[in-house]
Amino acid sequence: MARNSLLDRFRPVGAPGPAGPAGVPAIDDEGMAAELIPVFEALDTTISESQGRTESAEAQAQQTVAAARRQAAALVEQARMDSAAVRADAAARVSAEAAREDEQLLAAAKEEAETLRRQGESRVPELASAIVADLVQDLLGRGTDPGE
Repeated sequence: MARNSLLDRFRPVGAPGPAGPAGVPAIDDEGMAAELIPVFEALDTTISESQGRTESAEAQAQQTVAAARRQAAALVEQARMDSAAVRADAAARVSAEAAREDEQLLAAAKEEAETLRRQGESRVPELASAIVADLVQDLLGRGTDPGE
């Protein structure tokens, strides 16, 4: 005989009033397992619903992971393609900067060479006079005849 509640296992002792005999669990031929049958029957629906939800969530999670992997692969491939362009752009910028530096260095060297040339040319008359004076001094100092 199935019981409706746990308390039904105990024999009724009597109405409130003077103390009576203590209640003792009733002997049930079906046993305590029979008491749990309605509980598990009520849970069967919930368990099957939760299993369905779990399977659905697992399938959705697998789809999400697969989509994320595809997206990551696409991003990596795009980055690989972009990296060549970025490298080429960086190489072009470095090359252009080196060319600008070379041009500046060449311009500075040309300017310095022109300055040195002008200084040298400005000293030519002075050096020529000094050389001529030294030659004249040598010739006069040796006592040689200017006719020789």
